[in-house]
Amino acid sequence: MPRRDANLLRAAALWTVFVWGVFIRNIVRDRTHSAGFITVHVTLAVVSIAFAAAVWRVAARGLERGREGQESGRRASRPAGSTTAGRS
Repeated sequence: MPRRDANLLRAAALWTVFVWGVFIRNIVRDRTHSAGFITVHVTLAVVSIAFAAAVWRVAARGLERGREGQESGRRASRPAGSTTAGRS
């Protein structure tokens, strides 16, 4: 996965955590909401944050696989019998 795509996924995950964190903090501080309202929104926040964590992991794995693909591509593009720089 290109680094730009992975960074976009990470930014979306961070934004989700930030927005839900601020929202839940505001709900908990405001005593005018019912217990049901708070329960539902905290549950939504937990689910959204879990999805954000999953998206972060997908981005990390995509970067890792992209690096592995680049490494194997470099190895495949070397002429037979060549060595890496600094080795003899």
